[in-house]
Amino acid sequence: MKQVRENRKLTPLEQVRRRHRVGLASSPAEGAAAPRKRLSIDDERLLKHLLSEEQDFIDSPVFYEKNAEAAIYDEAPDIQKPDTTWYHPVMDDLSSSRSNRTVKSSQQVILTGAEERVLFHQFNYARYRVWKLQQEVWASPARQPTPEQAEQILSWHRRADVIREQIAETNLALVLAMAKRTRMSEVDFADLVSEGNMALLRAVDKFDAGRGYKFSTYACRAILKAFSRQGMKLSKYRQRFPTDFDPKLEKSNHVEAKREDFEKDAAEEVKRIVSENRADLTEVERTVIEHRFGLESGEEKPMTLEQVGQIIGVTKERVRQIQNKAMEKIRLTLEESFLGTKPPEAENPEGEQNGADARTPVTVD
Repeated sequence: MKQVRENRKLTPLEQVRRRHRVGLASSPAEGAAAPRKRLSIDDERLLKHLLSEEQDFIDSPVFYEKNAEAAIYDEAPDIQKPDTTWYHPVMDDLSSSRSNRTVKSSQQVILTGAEERVLFHQFNYARYRVWKLQQEVWASPARQPTPEQAEQILSWHRRADVIREQIAETNLALVLAMAKRTRMSEVDFADLVSEGNMALLRAVDKFDAGRGYKFSTYACRAILKAFSRQGMKLSKYRQRFPTDFDPKLEKSNHVEAKREDFEKDAAEEVKRIVSENRADLTEVERTVIEHRFGLESGEEKPMTLEQVGQIIGVTKERVRQIQNKAMEKIRLTLEESFLGTKPPEAENPEGEQNGADARTPVTVD
């Protein structure tokens, strides 16, 4: 009876329960270290970047005190985070009602000197911890971080980024005010604000709160210098490329393009006139035109007067005369067929063609 039970096929529910029991039995015991999860591709890329160059930070004696981390983070007072929903500099600049949409109407956060020191100590301590971990990794024989070091480096870097963003967002109104006060006619307002934001972030990285100054004082000078550099850069660019967009120039380009198309069509028409001999050219005239202007099939480039003269056995001056006469015939035919005009002989009344009859054809000896 026992052998029959063992050979009996398990139901799907019993199979699931058995797999579940096996999984529980194979799980690590309580208190054992669980395997660390593998870093994502983005984290690997960020970690590689952080270990490629030394982390910069503003040093402070507070970082080396006992229980510095707890004093800087846990015992620090809570600081209100800024509300940036009001910040739309380009939209406000284009809107006619931007005067009604000011910073004062939103929840603007103004930090005291003590609050600024707290935030900057937290920001620079996080960067200091990244720097310290970098030194430990570079001092190891493999120069590669352990899983614990990698997680700590990423954690401290992200904490520094969060505080940096908080400081910058708290002072966004400073950038906007400076940009509106120093409007430059040659610099676009959006470009000015963007340059000011980048200067603000650089100021956060370089500011030393231990000197006792307000951050706004330091940031204003950095933002004004950035505006000045932007104006000088654009001025040099305009000196090299002084032409701005001009609709008149666009129209002239259109006319030039039309002219090129017309000349191309006219050249094709001249080729047809010569190939079909619609201008009643003599054999000598056709030979001169074809060789002088490269109309002969297979020729790479036009010939000189002297070269054509050697072919037909005359001087180059005589070739010039033949060419001028043939070109006059082609011109009249072109005006008649391509431009829609009539030759002068057709416009003269009967009996007034003495001038045409008096012309004697030029022949080749």
